[in-house]
Amino acid sequence: MNASPVAAPAATDLAQARPTIGVLALQGDVREHIAALAHCGAEPVLVRRASELAAVDALVLPGGESTAISKLLEVFELLEPLRARLRDGMPAFGSCAGMILLADEVLDTRPDANHLSGIDMTVRRNAFGRQVDSFEVDLDFAGLDDGPMRAVFIRAPWVERAGAGVEVLATVPDGPFAGRIVAVRQGNVVATSFHPEVTGDLRVHRMFVDLVRDA
Repeated sequence: MNASPVAAPAATDLAQARPTIGVLALQGDVREHIAALAHCGAEPVLVRRASELAAVDALVLPGGESTAISKLLEVFELLEPLRARLRDGMPAFGSCAGMILLADEVLDTRPDANHLSGIDMTVRRNAFGRQVDSFEVDLDFAGLDDGPMRAVFIRAPWVERAGAGVEVLATVPDGPFAGRIVAVRQGNVVATSFHPEVTGDLRVHRMFVDLVRDA
């Protein structure tokens, strides 16, 4: 008796298993995010054009210099296409400068800086101080197992206001900044003040890849 042939997996099943996640490649920690996403089972691609943005399932906005990235979004004609995709529900993850870009409102920034309004929050730019004030701390991150995560803060923002629909995922546990909000989620959009891409701890990226698969 011949065995029944095994059907090949559908293209949609393969896409869900290995989603295509873009990394905004205008400035910042691009390579680190690419490596982390690949380790977590995604297909990472660089995004510099609107056509590339249109082809991805989700987008990571890396750490870097938020005002420079916001201006480059205009130069590369990505600002309005990115706003439109966020309005349409595209999953996104922003770290440090990416958090600033995703905010509804930004304090202590240039008046001509662009933002994307991906999360109902007010963010204070460089809230923890300048480069010399960079620090690391262990913090609990809601929904992640295996204990506290080491978080690296480099000229980092914090969240001054989180809207009613925004879930707070992490706060600074102690010290002079105790209680400051440093990770949030609203729907399919996640943002962190710190840089999970530089520590080797892949849990935030793994959570985001799973979120994209489920979206």
